[in-house]
Amino acid sequence: MRFGILGTGTVGQTLGSKLLTLGHEVTLGSRSANSQAGTAWAQASGPRARAGSFAEAAEFGELVVNATPGTVAPAALAAAGAERLNGKVLLDVSNPLVFAPDGSVTLDPVNTDSIGELIQRTYPRARVVKALNTLAAPVMVTPARVPGRHQLFVAGDDQPAKQQVTELLVSFGWPAEDILDLGGIQSARGMEMLMPFWLNLMRHYGHTDFNYGLQVAG
Repeated sequence: MRFGILGTGTVGQTLGSKLLTLGHEVTLGSRSANSQAGTAWAQASGPRARAGSFAEAAEFGELVVNATPGTVAPAALAAAGAERLNGKVLLDVSNPLVFAPDGSVTLDPVNTDSIGELIQRTYPRARVVKALNTLAAPVMVTPARVPGRHQLFVAGDDQPAKQQVTELLVSFGWPAEDILDLGGIQSARGMEMLMPFWLNLMRHYGHTDFNYGLQVAG
């Protein structure tokens, strides 16, 4: 399958490399078609890896992944172009984290909106699924880094799109029973609001090899 990933940072490169190991083709997109990070990743990753612009990545992908920070995601998706997203599953991994000079963290949008919802409103013909935003990139693609059972969350208005994303996550090594469908895209609000808390946990543990594990009675 062909994947277009918007974003050449740690998340984009980690997801892209995992997809390559599973036999897929990946184009990593950035503001510039010849970005240093994207080009270096593609050259090191073999013939099924490419680098390009946001528009080229979106055009290439049968499934598109938004791996840009939430605060720049609207501009990245605008550069990708609505016509290249229409009808496609758009996996949104972003978080709208805003870092203040004093080190404090807030979210924008928050509470009554989310970046997942904003993307779905802006691109109503895209099939937006929120997932993978509540944990670190290495754990996204190698869940065994965290021992025991722990969970992932998905949200979106398109049930077949959520099923396709779930199947992708299972191919990453996640047990299907540990991928929790939280309902429509509005549930992205709570998923994104977990991230300031996640940052506190990272500071507490001193690393990112952790995740949320829910214990349910019965």
